[in-house]
Amino acid sequence: MSKMLYRDPKNGKLGGVCAGVAEYFGLEVWLVRILTVSAFLLGLGFVVLVAYIAACLILDKMPEDRSQQQYVYKEHNVKQKSWQAGLPPEQVLRNVELELDDIEKNVRDIEAYVTSSTFNVQREFKNL
Repeated sequence: MSKMLYRDPKNGKLGGVCAGVAEYFGLEVWLVRILTVSAFLLGLGFVVLVAYIAACLILDKMPEDRSQQQYVYKEHNVKQKSWQAGLPPEQVLRNVELELDDIEKNVRDIEAYVTSSTFNVQREFKNL
């Protein structure tokens, strides 16, 4: 599946352009914002302003299903370098442990239901 460049107004400050670019290239949003402001202040102000406005007008908003997909079954990106997007290894491990605990609880609930007499009675009614 190819990656698409979107604006991400949900995680952005103005139009979501920097947040979308950061997500596309796998960088931290703060780094893209610093680079944009630095380019603006170092003499490329007009070019940066025109490019930002053009990106706001041209780029589509990130689809809702894609932004929600980040929270359901998301990849756990471990930060290799300080400017890369992701979490420190300790935080990723903690998040994975919490997700596994939640999955284990769901499996226990399903197992308790399947082994209960209620399940057997409902299955017999469905078979009638």
